[in-house]
Amino acid sequence: MKPLNKETAVKAQRPERIIQFGEGNFLRAFVDWIIYNMNEKADFNSSVVVVQPIDKGMVDMLNKQDCLYHVNLQGLDKGNVVNSLTMIDVISRAMNPYTQFEEFLKLAEQPEMRFIISNTTEAGIAFDPSCKLDDAPASSYPGKLTQLLYHRFKTFNGDKSKGFIIFPCELIFLNGHKLKECIYQYIELWNLGAEFKTWFEEACGVYATLVDRIVPGFPRKDIDAIKEKLQYDDNMVVQAEIFHLWVIEAPQEIAKEFPADKAGLNVLFVPSEAPYHERKVCLLNGPHTVLSPVAYLSGINIVRDACQHEVVGKYIDKVMFHELMETLNLPKEELQQFAKDVLERFNNPFVDHQVTSIMLNSFPKYETRDLPGLKTYLQRKGELPKGLVLGLAAIITYYKGGKRADGAEIVPNDAPEIMQLLKDLWATGDTRKVAEGVLAAKFIWNEDLNQIPGLTDMVVSFLDSIQEKGMLETVKSIL
Repeated sequence: MKPLNKETAVKAQRPERIIQFGEGNFLRAFVDWIIYNMNEKADFNSSVVVVQPIDKGMVDMLNKQDCLYHVNLQGLDKGNVVNSLTMIDVISRAMNPYTQFEEFLKLAEQPEMRFIISNTTEAGIAFDPSCKLDDAPASSYPGKLTQLLYHRFKTFNGDKSKGFIIFPCELIFLNGHKLKECIYQYIELWNLGAEFKTWFEEACGVYATLVDRIVPGFPRKDIDAIKEKLQYDDNMVVQAEIFHLWVIEAPQEIAKEFPADKAGLNVLFVPSEAPYHERKVCLLNGPHTVLSPVAYLSGINIVRDACQHEVVGKYIDKVMFHELMETLNLPKEELQQFAKDVLERFNNPFVDHQVTSIMLNSFPKYETRDLPGLKTYLQRKGELPKGLVLGLAAIITYYKGGKRADGAEIVPNDAPEIMQLLKDLWATGDTRKVAEGVLAAKFIWNEDLNQIPGLTDMVVSFLDSIQEKGMLETVKSIL
């Protein structure tokens, strides 16, 4: 078996036009895979320099393979099973700014550099006032970025054509807005002056993005078979699902510079990412949160099996297509396509997604993912969405603990005050007290949900039905 490097494999030489903060699985299976496809299909002709955002990371492993690695895509594509391997060759080099600070700053001196992309985890976009301009490097990601931008500004004497297009991919809502805020804070803290601030405002763009692709990462259990198939000793293989979506809140002239559409990729440039964020939370996370307790209490352990179950599958369909979808404001066709894609992802034959792993912190999840849909549905239709209310009753029942009909343990996991509340309420043995007590908990909902007309009575009737007839029979009653 051959080592993987540019001696043993073909690696294209392309101009360095992208700086990427982060070398983890997600960026390599998502952004770098997208850039690879743009190079191949849209003549983008760009390579990426990877910067390790923290002092410990994987750049040495990457460099050992001359930054070559394979992406293994697995899943369903329009009903067909796919399991592909592609060698990604877009990263030209990878560096550690903690040991190569001068080299890091020199990136700003390369005239062709145009894009900066990051994924430094949710905690990465934060302002740290202890950072200084002359730190080598600043410890925070926004600090390092400001150092780079300032060096660029000085190198090219404020030339407006040398600005950067910045796409943060951290999993926080309005990530671009938060990053921009941090940069302004550093401009002020470090007294970088009005000229630099104006250059940053006029020459650079920091754009909010939403990213969506499940990336399990290094395929531990399959790696020997993959290496055998490749005939390369690749220790940086990364596994991901087929589905990908990148929503970028930026004007169309930016889209022209980043021609993902020409490569047939699911990259959207839109005026606002908010409706897409709402769509994802509502149609992917929302069904996840309610299907999990309903499936588990019906004796089902895996998301895919829940989708394929003759009763629970219909329940998931009802919640997605007939309840939650009715509460969103995007075009119907677009929503239906997204929901179908979500179902394909839930049905991925390569991923055994345990419903119990989704059950962690279910009440706060229900509050952000399902409650807004419940209220909007009531407002628009004049009645409560039975599937979503049953989902809430299923969570409340799950938090009672005990054993399932087949003897499997029910082990809820949430904040201590939520766990205590449910324990005390279930100890009364009175389902009305349970329902009223949960719905009244302002520390969960920030309001008293008993005020929503008809909700308390419906939750009580579902709790009673689950106790008396079991979960499956209760689900059948609403289909």
